[in-house]
Amino acid sequence: MRALPLRVLVADDHRLFRQGLISLMNTRRDLVEVIGEAETGREAITLVERCRPDVVLMDIKMPDVDGLQAAVHIRRSFPAVDVIMLTASELNEHVYEAVRLGAAGYLLKSLDAVELFDLLQAVAADEAVLTRAVAARLLRDIGDSGGVGGEIGGEALTEREIEVLNLVAHGASNPQIAGSLCITVNTVKVHLRNILSKLQVENRTQAAALAVQSGLIQPPS
Repeated sequence: MRALPLRVLVADDHRLFRQGLISLMNTRRDLVEVIGEAETGREAITLVERCRPDVVLMDIKMPDVDGLQAAVHIRRSFPAVDVIMLTASELNEHVYEAVRLGAAGYLLKSLDAVELFDLLQAVAADEAVLTRAVAARLLRDIGDSGGVGGEIGGEALTEREIEVLNLVAHGASNPQIAGSLCITVNTVKVHLRNILSKLQVENRTQAAALAVQSGLIQPPS
């Protein structure tokens, strides 16, 4: 669980959108502290090095260095910083690439304020975040096409871990998983840590994508 407020860097080349997003987040200073803004991917990398935010909200299409390239650098150099793509792009290739690169989330700019703040709460709870529509489409497409990544190997998942992973694939938060399985949230977190370790992936979205691709669980309908 990250300490609140989350220290957030906003990276987007559209000044009006960037300033509007910052103004919106300033209404929830209990949850978010905006510590900087960047207009290019290269500027985002520089500010991450200087300010060490908890979270970067990153557009994909930016000049100089695009958001996905910047995410690679940030994830490699500063693994404690969560990069969340916040973009207008609904291209499957962008979603796949963001998940493959270990982005902590993929959000569309069409989401509303309540959903944004709910998802930032999930980030604070160390949960990868995608809007449910994006997650469902991503996992369906991976199930249909083979998606990204390889076969599941290594240590086998337990029956309970598969149950947890199936709920993750259907968009359940940690408290929702705990309620569904009649276990504590801390137990859910233990199962998720074990799942990530066994599958050798960085976050729950990657784990769900790999499990769907391998046929271990069924994609959301």
